[in-house]
Amino acid sequence: MKKNAIVTGAASGFGFEFSKLLAEDSYNLILVDINGPGLLEVKQELEKKYIIRIDLIECDLSKMGSVSKIFTRVRSKPVDVLINNAGYGLYGFFTKTDWQIEEDMIHLHVLNLTHLTKLILVKMTDIGSGRIMNVSSVAAFQPGPLMAVYYATKAFILSFTEALSNEVKGTGVTVTAFCPGQTNTNFQKTVASLSGSKVSSTRYFMADRAIAARYGYEAMMAGKQVAVPGIINKIIIQAYRIIPRQSALSFIRKMQEKIRK
Repeated sequence: MKKNAIVTGAASGFGFEFSKLLAEDSYNLILVDINGPGLLEVKQELEKKYIIRIDLIECDLSKMGSVSKIFTRVRSKPVDVLINNAGYGLYGFFTKTDWQIEEDMIHLHVLNLTHLTKLILVKMTDIGSGRIMNVSSVAAFQPGPLMAVYYATKAFILSFTEALSNEVKGTGVTVTAFCPGQTNTNFQKTVASLSGSKVSSTRYFMADRAIAARYGYEAMMAGKQVAVPGIINKIIIQAYRIIPRQSALSFIRKMQEKIRK
């Protein structure tokens, strides 16, 4: 009997990569995204290669009520893997950014991620097995001037996930925080489009999306608590623990300003 996996933000980026990895392992998929046409493209591509069932749920996880829509569809079936991947960022001074976008971001990264995790985690602990991955970021390890709300929500995801990982020890369920750094996804373009900023031609190290996704996927399957792909990202995290807090804040602000002139 094939197992079932839910992936949010599955129409592109890491969500698409995780969907491919799950398909390779013969999981039936429940793919969730606001982008309905993008979901359909993913479904068609995966069905050409794998004999699995793929159900699509088009909904906006930044809105209240979306979690109930998802859970209604999966209430009657076991869920073996949940990957909370959906997310976006916003650049700019907090006094000038759009509150509606930030409120939606908090709903997406904090409230709805937490709600969906709770509903699925209860199912998993009742069964005695399951894997959950919450996609955080290297941004979770320090505050982020000019992306203040984004960095704060990613810090919530990391803290929440680490706590759950401890709580579920011995239940047969594991919870993993995946914390990638700069990766070749559509994230920077999304940040720029939402804030009206421009992405500089300056090239920071950009990790390969597929390689980073596989690292996170394997860490989740191994039951690791935190997965940080790439030696550079690991060094960055350790550096933030050593250098003075104000120096870290200044560095992050300069980096954001350089990326988006």
